[in-house]
Amino acid sequence: MSTKPTMRDVAAEAGVSTMTVSRVLTRPERVAEPTRRKVQYVIDRLGYVPDRNAGSLSSQRTGFVAAIMPSLRNSNFADTGRGLANTLRTAGYQPLFGFTDYRVAEEQALVAAMLARRPEAFVLTGGYHTGATYRMLEQAAVPVVEIWDLPANPIGHAVGFSNFDTGRAMAAHLIAQGRRGIARLSRQAHDGFRDVRGDMRMAGASEALRAAGLRDDLTVTGGAGPVTFGHGAACIAALADDGLLRGGRVDAVIAVSDLSAVGALTECQRRGIRVPDDLAIAGFGDFEIGALSVPPISTVRVPCEEIGALTGRMLIDLLAGTGPAERQVHDLGFEVIARRSTGATGG
Repeated sequence: MSTKPTMRDVAAEAGVSTMTVSRVLTRPERVAEPTRRKVQYVIDRLGYVPDRNAGSLSSQRTGFVAAIMPSLRNSNFADTGRGLANTLRTAGYQPLFGFTDYRVAEEQALVAAMLARRPEAFVLTGGYHTGATYRMLEQAAVPVVEIWDLPANPIGHAVGFSNFDTGRAMAAHLIAQGRRGIARLSRQAHDGFRDVRGDMRMAGASEALRAAGLRDDLTVTGGAGPVTFGHGAACIAALADDGLLRGGRVDAVIAVSDLSAVGALTECQRRGIRVPDDLAIAGFGDFEIGALSVPPISTVRVPCEEIGALTGRMLIDLLAGTGPAERQVHDLGFEVIARRSTGATGG
């Protein structure tokens, strides 16, 4: 493990005094903009994080684990957080949660802020981060677990499932139901927002469509930002207004989330589009509202709470010095839940 960078290292590389570095961190308005930018560039490049608890906690446990998730609105992430918190509590640890709103720049800012408070471990959602985030975590020398994904080269350990395979499996289900014009209801990246895991699900669906000799370019973004019910409604409106729902040109949609799928179902009911007769609808996440919709929505179920619980157990072992020495990647899998919204019987 490389040596943790110090304020003196930043000052030397930036060609300024340690006092100037300190001012950039605490009173940036008192530093000329060119100097401030130069110092901040070096801070990001080195992955330097000031220790605001230095001295007072130099030989003590802080007792908390930093956990960064995309959203407060998604009950799947809430379930994962509950599994993590309940497990960590058994060993006297508490999670400190932060939320990125699907923005990697916000994740980077949260990592820097949390590292300044000396967490004993980090939990990150997904395997896509900024370079500065990678460097800060490498320098921190604490256990890191990435969740809800299976990154090819994890920072430390990973607990999740293949988002790509969930999309591929749902597309295969629709194809088996006889659907041939399958559109994907996705989200548009903008202003730093990007749903990387949702993009992977859509990419998996695309691969299944190509393998079956079907069109894979029927994609509707429905606007920007985190998924809402309105997203699905807007996507169906766009398909209908473009005439793609006439004559079976589009006879099924895969939504990036059950929230979007429920919105799509509601817009179909508003327009007199019969589900699943005219249009099959599938989602992701197995939200309660999807199961209670009429008709119930086909979806992909993932073990949200178990992801958090297993992550917690791993961290307890790692912090006790009994965890695995080698990187561990745990694939907890998923389940396609076929319901009446895609023509399945009994759901």
